[in-house]
Amino acid sequence: MNIFFITLIIFVVVYLILNWFVKTSSKKISKGIRSFTIILSIILALVMAYAGRFIFSLPFVLMILPLIKTKAGLTLMQIIRIWGLLRFLKNSGRFSFNNINDNLNTKSMSLDEAFKILNLDPSKKYKKEEVLKSYKKIMKKIHPDVSPELTRIASIVNEAKEIVLKNTL
Repeated sequence: MNIFFITLIIFVVVYLILNWFVKTSSKKISKGIRSFTIILSIILALVMAYAGRFIFSLPFVLMILPLIKTKAGLTLMQIIRIWGLLRFLKNSGRFSFNNINDNLNTKSMSLDEAFKILNLDPSKKYKKEEVLKSYKKIMKKIHPDVSPELTRIASIVNEAKEIVLKNTL
């Protein structure tokens, strides 16, 4: 029922605009469009001035990320996947933002950790090609050539690939 009324209102408004457009001279149309553009610009400037404190907030940035791509060309889903990988690595003690230069590779990675890092199911058997496909998919996002800050994560993913390949063959 609401869709019917909304559609009816849209059609009436479009009809009135087209009717006005046909009956008026081109000078009035250009003046009307110019006035409309100026008023819309002023309203948009006021809204931006009021909402400026929200414009660079995290929810707003997350909403516009799918519309624009970062310098590395990452979409929102890729950023969420990298964030999940970072969270997993941080919780497992293999990565720390505070001690980047520390060697956190002192303990060996378990097979389950390696499967989780490569986004594979530990209960399934994988062929070498499937493991390499998953590895390449992750490395496209975190390769040091894409972002030098991700060198440590790339080395952890490399180690995970080696462990999985060694145990699947």
